[in-house]
Amino acid sequence: MVQLYNLHPFGSQRVVPCKQEPAHFCCGQDVLFVASTAASCRVEVFAVREQGRCEALGSFATLGAVLRMAHSSAGDYLVTIEEKNKTTFLRAYMNWRCMSAGSSRVCVRMVGHKMEESYSETLRDQMSVVEMPLSDPPLCISCCSVNGDLLVGCKNKLVMFCLKYRVIKQNLTVLDFERSLILHVDNLIPAEVAFCARHIAITTELDVLILKLELVQQSADGTQQCAQRVSAPEKAVDGGVKDESPSTHPLQLELDEFIICQKPVELLGEESKLCEIPVTLESTELPTEDTKHFQVQYLLFRRFAPDQSPFGFCEETKLHSIQLLPVYQTGISSTACEEIENKRKLLSLFCFFSLPHVGYLYSIGKLVELISTYQYSEKSEQAVLTPQFLHVITSQNLQCFTVRCSAAAARGEDPYIDTTVKACPPVTLDVCTLRMQLFIGPRAICHFKNHIILLTKADTEDITERRKPTRRMLSRKADSIKSRTNSESEPGWNLYIINTVSTIQLYREMVDYSRTYENVKTESCIHLLSEAHLLVRAAIMDPHFLKSDEKEDLLRAFRESCAFLGDCYSRFDTKDYHLALPYYRMSGLSMTEVLKRLVSERDEIQTYERGFIFYLTHSLSEDSNEELSKESGNKVLQIFYHTDPVQLPHILCSPSMRNICPLTAVKYLQKVEKVMPSVVLTLTKAFLALKMGDLTMYEHEMDSCKETTLVCGFIGQPRLLQQRKEGIVTPTEFAVHLKEMQPGLLVAATVALHENSKIELEEADTFFKMLCNSSENTVPQLLMDFWEALLVVSSKEDILQELLLRVTSQYVRRISRKQLPDTKPLKTTEDLINSCSHFGFIVPWVSSIMSVGCSCDKDYHEDISRLQSVNQYSFSSACFGAPDRG
Repeated sequence: MVQLYNLHPFGSQRVVPCKQEPAHFCCGQDVLFVASTAASCRVEVFAVREQGRCEALGSFATLGAVLRMAHSSAGDYLVTIEEKNKTTFLRAYMNWRCMSAGSSRVCVRMVGHKMEESYSETLRDQMSVVEMPLSDPPLCISCCSVNGDLLVGCKNKLVMFCLKYRVIKQNLTVLDFERSLILHVDNLIPAEVAFCARHIAITTELDVLILKLELVQQSADGTQQCAQRVSAPEKAVDGGVKDESPSTHPLQLELDEFIICQKPVELLGEESKLCEIPVTLESTELPTEDTKHFQVQYLLFRRFAPDQSPFGFCEETKLHSIQLLPVYQTGISSTACEEIENKRKLLSLFCFFSLPHVGYLYSIGKLVELISTYQYSEKSEQAVLTPQFLHVITSQNLQCFTVRCSAAAARGEDPYIDTTVKACPPVTLDVCTLRMQLFIGPRAICHFKNHIILLTKADTEDITERRKPTRRMLSRKADSIKSRTNSESEPGWNLYIINTVSTIQLYREMVDYSRTYENVKTESCIHLLSEAHLLVRAAIMDPHFLKSDEKEDLLRAFRESCAFLGDCYSRFDTKDYHLALPYYRMSGLSMTEVLKRLVSERDEIQTYERGFIFYLTHSLSEDSNEELSKESGNKVLQIFYHTDPVQLPHILCSPSMRNICPLTAVKYLQKVEKVMPSVVLTLTKAFLALKMGDLTMYEHEMDSCKETTLVCGFIGQPRLLQQRKEGIVTPTEFAVHLKEMQPGLLVAATVALHENSKIELEEADTFFKMLCNSSENTVPQLLMDFWEALLVVSSKEDILQELLLRVTSQYVRRISRKQLPDTKPLKTTEDLINSCSHFGFIVPWVSSIMSVGCSCDKDYHEDISRLQSVNQYSFSSACFGAPDRG
């Protein structure tokens, strides 16, 4: 489905001052090449300035009439297919800027020709025309945008030329080509080819084949076959009949009277090997240590059937506009602009091709899949794909569609997308038409940065129609005008440079347009804001982003678009309400700022959707440093009381709710308790009572439940006891009070938290040391109580060994240093022996020796007993296993 919006992606337009009628044109770097019609054999060169201004740089003659042309940014060369005397040639024009600047010196040489030093001195200031002879006439060409290699399509084969930088002498490097590889493709006449990063896309009239040249390791003996054949299964995927004998010829004569259509086929990934198009690789470059060896990987094959209608067979159903679009690693994570420019990392690759009435966009990266389908309102002539748009020309329009390249590439780059941390509009989001601009007779189109080059040519009947006389004119005068129109040759053509508006300007228009749907059509509002977000995201993923003058504006727009999408998913009742959380996180807005955007300052009761509640619940459950004001906190209490009262006790334990009014919170909890009582709610009321200094209320709440029940409540909400600040566990006021009044409950609750993976052992150490104001190297008795209690319940062997080592070391330290515990231990040695299998019975003779020992040792009798118990057990378990208590 394609949605139509009436936006303005096209800005001003200018006419290119061509001297003769253009036959072909292409763009490269900062210039526009225009090849004239067959009679002149010239190429005009124009510099494209800001706002689409064209400045003529000059022109140079070609050796024949240009049939096709392409420019490579890598190497800055122009390659053409030319015709002269009914023979086609393949030529590359190097150093053409010298000719366009006025130099008349031209060097014509064969590809791979060894240039003498005396001859090469003149290469600095002259254009070189490189002849590339082929055994078959060239049909189509494509330059790799990554490394400048050239791919030439011929009948039943593709020829690859590698761009070489030959150093003649110091400060003199000459560009040349080397024919490196030939792909023999049986029964295939390419109409168009596209070449990028060793990916090859080929189209015939109704077939599309995408291949990848994979590097392979050379064999151990140093040999490698020069040719590799990838064969296809004998059975045809279209169910065709193979001609095996002359006896079928009479049948063939009968079938010639019919049009045989092969059924449509789509094969992706490994299945595309079944396309029955075998490919043979023939290496033609001279073998060296750096010679690369390839094998073919099939990525996609698609065959279309011609359009058929009740009025007859449509013979104009042909594929056109095959393109490969690379998307590079975004520059945001890099620190140096130069590194991005010199070492651009290819992130994703996309392939587009089109039928007259529908276009297809595929992702051919790690996974080959169809991303978008484009339905045109009328028959298309040509299309050009960019990272932000798809521009299509029809017989009367220039149409601009949105694309999903940035959405697909972003997911390949950032693994956190589609989580609660980050989000991006889905690849499956319906594409839309931003604009259908009327033009008379569009014929060809190409794209260059933020410029669209459009060739228009009116048909004779169009010119006649424009000059048709009115009814008041005499018929005799009309006949004279008609005859003059037929006799005189009017140009009727124009070559335009159309500027696309800046990303920021179009983004603003999309945002303003989305507000018209804000209260009417939810999906349309989200759709337009998603389009605006992807537009900005695509601009940020551009390799030249860090050098852009709009860098700060784009980043600001990106955050703003995330905030707008967060608003939509918070305010609207949608199935994707959970996206409010990651979009608000990406926007950089604080909770206070989000509340101001969504919550009315009046006391009126609002209706809050699931997205907003989802955002608040997750934001308040995190350990954030942001503290809401008293007014904002009370508003949050009111929101949850009316929408999700079960979460109210948990929300009140958030560090962000530190400034709320405890009395107001208790009133809300009392209302909830009448309907949905819980132990967490009881503990939360006790926590608030401590804040208010109401010890009577505190004792009443704590006495209403058994200690084991209270422990379960702390497991349900650990932040009643401990909170995190910058990743460090810190005790709460509740924990401080329990330390003084109910240390046993505090230790039991902490043990339960550890056993339920709510707190780690090291975090518990820090928790008790902070609670007891102990130094890093001091172990308070409360921490020893925790270790001993954990020995009783823990079943993890690694934890047990660590705890035994800790308690033993601490016993020895206190005895050797004659240190007494800072508080009374919660359990005696006898209690530990009776409850914990890790403390063994003390043999009688040890007890006798201890009873007649020095009187000063009696103060440390408990530690000595524990040490003897642990050591005796450790020795017994190591030698004989655990002692039998039966």
